[in-house]
Amino acid sequence: MKAMVLARPAPIETRPLRPLEREMEPLASGWVRIQVEACGVCRTDLHIAEGELPPHRSPIILGHQIAGRIIESTDAARPVGMSVGVSWLGATDGSCPYCAQERENLCDRPVFTGYDVDGGYAECTDARADFTLPLPRGMTALQAAPLLCAGIIGFRALRVAGVERGERVGLFGFGASAHLAMQVLRHWECEVFVATRGARHKILAASLGASWVGDAMDTPPERLDRAVTFAPAGDVVVAALASLRKGGVVAINAIHLDRMPSFDYDRLLWGERQIRSVANMTRADARDFLDLAAQIPIRASVETFRLEEANEALRALKNDAIEGSAVLVLSEALGRNR
Repeated sequence: MKAMVLARPAPIETRPLRPLEREMEPLASGWVRIQVEACGVCRTDLHIAEGELPPHRSPIILGHQIAGRIIESTDAARPVGMSVGVSWLGATDGSCPYCAQERENLCDRPVFTGYDVDGGYAECTDARADFTLPLPRGMTALQAAPLLCAGIIGFRALRVAGVERGERVGLFGFGASAHLAMQVLRHWECEVFVATRGARHKILAASLGASWVGDAMDTPPERLDRAVTFAPAGDVVVAALASLRKGGVVAINAIHLDRMPSFDYDRLLWGERQIRSVANMTRADARDFLDLAAQIPIRASVETFRLEEANEALRALKNDAIEGSAVLVLSEALGRNR
């Protein structure tokens, strides 16, 4: 099979992902083999490629927003031909205290797709059967791929922030995850305020129904009940905190944060305001979100790249040149309904 492989982290400008032909190993018991039709490109992939997240395995095939069809299976519940997705959380131990409490996103021994095991920047990939996600009927691989990390983790961020129907919610940063979360918020009749950089992101936010759109560090004109930050910058967290009413919550939707600057406790945090981090996702989050996405329906704004253009896709992501989500396409069947 063809794959784009990261041998060692390096600046994305040096094109560290190299095209290689890979032999597939025999399929392990409890796993499935998937023909990849589309794979979303995530900022976490960029952090891994450039070494901001320490390597877990080298060489590695990146990609954890995988949509495709099962072509080989060792699990009767996941038959050949089923359309499935694979996300960041590729497996858990199932036995640690967090798994026992149905908090598998905090598992002590997680396995992450495209980090601990090979991911979807390839023609085929293997995944643990019970961590694959059946895709709703009518959802194409191209539409599904961006939902499988950016969408799910954005949905979890809204849950962590405690968003309730009709509240005022701020989204700080407006890329792949935020533009999907906003469609959930609008469905929940929330008033949405967006602070972001880049003219294209601002235009997209306004087109999706934002009540207000400002620059990345601007203060919204209304006090917010909840806020979610998507930019991996501590300054943005402080800006979001400064926008909250008393008792409000900021959820940090980032696997990597550059730093957390000092701030005025009395002015910004006092009054039972809260800062919460968002860690991974659960399969329950994924199932609930995919069902909701099909119901609304959520539509991702997508820019497509060929598999061999993975470096270019990551570079565009780094330079904030993507409007919505970047997706690698690997199949002519992308437009076919399920």
